[in-house]
Amino acid sequence: MKRMLALHLISVGFLFAPLATPITLHLVAAEPVKLIFDTDMGNDCDDVLALGMIHALQSRGECELLAVTITKDHSLAAPFVDVVNTFYGRGDIPIGVCDSGVTDHEGRFNVLAAQKDEGEYRYAHDLITGDDTPGAVDVLRQTLADQEDGSVVIAQVGFSTNLANLLRSVADQHSDLNGIELVRKKVRLLSIMAGAFTKIPNNEGQLYDHKEYNIIKDIPSAQYLVNHWPQPIVWSGFEIGRSLPYPSESIEQDYRYVDHHPLAEAYVLYNPPPHNRPTWDLTSVLHAVRPDRGYFDVSLPGNVIVAADGLTTFQADEAGKSRYLQLTDAQKIRTTETLVQLSSQPPTQVDCEP
Repeated sequence: MKRMLALHLISVGFLFAPLATPITLHLVAAEPVKLIFDTDMGNDCDDVLALGMIHALQSRGECELLAVTITKDHSLAAPFVDVVNTFYGRGDIPIGVCDSGVTDHEGRFNVLAAQKDEGEYRYAHDLITGDDTPGAVDVLRQTLADQEDGSVVIAQVGFSTNLANLLRSVADQHSDLNGIELVRKKVRLLSIMAGAFTKIPNNEGQLYDHKEYNIIKDIPSAQYLVNHWPQPIVWSGFEIGRSLPYPSESIEQDYRYVDHHPLAEAYVLYNPPPHNRPTWDLTSVLHAVRPDRGYFDVSLPGNVIVAADGLTTFQADEAGKSRYLQLTDAQKIRTTETLVQLSSQPPTQVDCEP
């Protein structure tokens, strides 16, 4: 017999009136953000924390996760996404994969999708291999076609492979529109973790031009994206997540409500505490869902240029479609606390007994 623990997380009751009438505060967006999450799941643990954040925000009524598409080309990446989605009670969310050969190694924590204890999977999930998963472009086109015009936000926190391929796509059974037309009609914002828009200090404190991982792993796709994406883009550069390290104390303390937690175990397998991992991907998710809450400042408009070696530069232009996140010292504590609270928020129901 399995024991279920109901966790009421979305509202908090306060006693204000003399009659001690409880008042419940609901921090819920007027309309949930329709969100697609595009991730290179398995290359860094910030992708995992970002997906956990999305589920917390959906439990709060602030977003709806429409689909997850993956730019890491390994057969365990999709099953691990299914592990996380199932853990949060949403194992039916569509998942799409790429066939690119980019980062086709296993990864340090996607192996959790295959982990068994006494012959049973440690984490419940239905998807056993990415070989049984539809292609990302097909999932993206179907998902976009099913949504209202101008309603979708995409958080891209991996390579630009899938979205570049989406832009190149032609009319199909899902839509008579080609990829660029479909994005123009259905997407209102792309929140992307990629590039770097300030010089970065090295270990000796010297500043250098950083060629960011999500760009350099698929430079042609990044170049195609910046040249052809028809809607606004907000970039979270390398410098943003680097300035907001996730406190490892949270990994050690805040996920103990179950014996095995996929977010905490993925973090430990990637680089165990006391390592404080930067929150790169989490920042793009936070801006995608809560763009007006003052967690970040945003630059003036312009255009991002991706050089042949992967270096990103920003050119101000009033007609440009891109902006990038900026962060003040005053914003860092509040933003970090928000990232931690959302990432570590338990599901509405947790299976407490194996």
